[in-house]
Amino acid sequence: MSSSVKASFRPQVVVLKVGQLVPSREFDARERNHEKYKQIASTIATIGVIEPLVVFPQGRGQFRVLDGHKRLDILLSRKTAEVDCIIATDDEAYTYNRRVNYLSPVGEHEMILRALRHNTEDEIATALNVDVDTIRKKRNLINGICKEAIELLKDRRVSSDAFAILRKMKPVRQAEAAQLMVASQMYSKRFAAALLAGTRADMRLDVENVSSSKALPHERRMRLEAETESLLQNAKAVEESYGTEVLTLSVSCRYAQKLVANPRLREFMRERHPEFLAELDSLLAAFESESAAVSAAG
Repeated sequence: MSSSVKASFRPQVVVLKVGQLVPSREFDARERNHEKYKQIASTIATIGVIEPLVVFPQGRGQFRVLDGHKRLDILLSRKTAEVDCIIATDDEAYTYNRRVNYLSPVGEHEMILRALRHNTEDEIATALNVDVDTIRKKRNLINGICKEAIELLKDRRVSSDAFAILRKMKPVRQAEAAQLMVASQMYSKRFAAALLAGTRADMRLDVENVSSSKALPHERRMRLEAETESLLQNAKAVEESYGTEVLTLSVSCRYAQKLVANPRLREFMRERHPEFLAELDSLLAAFESESAAVSAAG
């Protein structure tokens, strides 16, 4: 098999006249009211087009737009003459936007910090069409969060309010809470608040700020703390044994599949133990379904 891979785009960015670009679809005027459209328009007005449009040659000096219809509409409204473009080698609308990797809150924080090296908060807010307080909130997102927790959550879509709650815990507890969030795939403010409520007083930084009217009864708090500690221990135990158990399950299921595929054995089980055969078929079907789902996700 050849090791060469055909490139989907020409390597050079070219400058084309906006009048040469032909949309692939009719632009919906309602999109101009969307927040994303307004952000792109503000960015173009402030610093220009950051991401080139993706186009495909149509002949007679025209190019069909495969990706960048919002940018094209904004450029037309601004009567811009030229724009940077990337020329695709295939005439199809598959773009990187079809497989979007959303920027995590920690990634946004790092991006803002880099931007602040060369721009003011007001300039960045104007370019992104957001309030200055939003920029400041993203800038200070992980202040007071320990390195271990940041490492665990850096690629997760964690609520910014959840970070504010983690900040009320001591570093060791922050790391434990982050582990629970990753294990449960829950990154909301509500879940972080539940973890805070189940945190012992000696692992909190906001003990003196807890309102007596909102404080849980001592007995309930003790029970919640115990349950949270138990949940953490269980999560660690599952993490340690997960790989081995999945491998054992996979091997066992493959072996069971071969057994029930044997006509003589299957007939014997159907006659003597039909309830066992039905349950086994159900388990193996669920195993196959889960394996197929994992393979498709990968």
